[in-house]
Amino acid sequence: MKRKFVISMLVGVALMCTSCGSSHYGVTSIKVSRTSINEQFEAVQDPEAVALITPYKMQLEGTMNSVIGEAAVSMDRNRPEDLLGNLIADVLRQAATRVLPQPAEVGLMNMGGIRNVLTEGNITIGNVFEILPFENALCVVRIKGSQLRKLFAQVAGRGGEAISGARIEISKGELLSAEVGGQPIDDNRIYTLATIDYLAEGNDGMTALREVESKQEPENSVLRDVFMDYVKQCTARGEKLTSKLEGRVTVK
Repeated sequence: MKRKFVISMLVGVALMCTSCGSSHYGVTSIKVSRTSINEQFEAVQDPEAVALITPYKMQLEGTMNSVIGEAAVSMDRNRPEDLLGNLIADVLRQAATRVLPQPAEVGLMNMGGIRNVLTEGNITIGNVFEILPFENALCVVRIKGSQLRKLFAQVAGRGGEAISGARIEISKGELLSAEVGGQPIDDNRIYTLATIDYLAEGNDGMTALREVESKQEPENSVLRDVFMDYVKQCTARGEKLTSKLEGRVTVK
């Protein structure tokens, strides 16, 4: 089924409320139900509702169909390592320069937060929304080596996640080895790690991130916007988006 971008009926509610122009009216009750937005729904739409929504829908679709870059290859998302996950983790790590003088040493993104593939060819704003639909934002933490090792053990237990700047070896869900920047992890050293706020709160099994030395969340750094900025920067340089498998997560 073709994906569709649908304007919320809240638009209609807002318009009705603003058109009342009187304080004598107020909401007395609200009834909520769920309706699937599909071909069957469209076949029985109210003509007045269609007339109300169509201008907004056309404007939104025009924005979503705007081309902002081009992908040199198709990129999927799979464990233990994949092209799209590597790219997004790299973008996160680089984006840490918003609060650090240099990229973070490690980047981490959960595969569950990547919701679609990136196909070879034109990249639209809509494509990016499909890949990164959540309001996850960049979060940069300082984490002790011993705690980082625990984090990688949790990544191993999930069969791998998207990482950047590090390499880990796993077997049957267990962490065999881990290194950052080509060096074994020093349990007493403090490392910088760029991830999303959702994971920094210890969600999706990443409980090791609940115990960090510090945490910074730069303003206006929703991952989707950060990724779009990266795509536009590549385009401005005349480059296509690409990625490669590097053995960041190896299963023995």
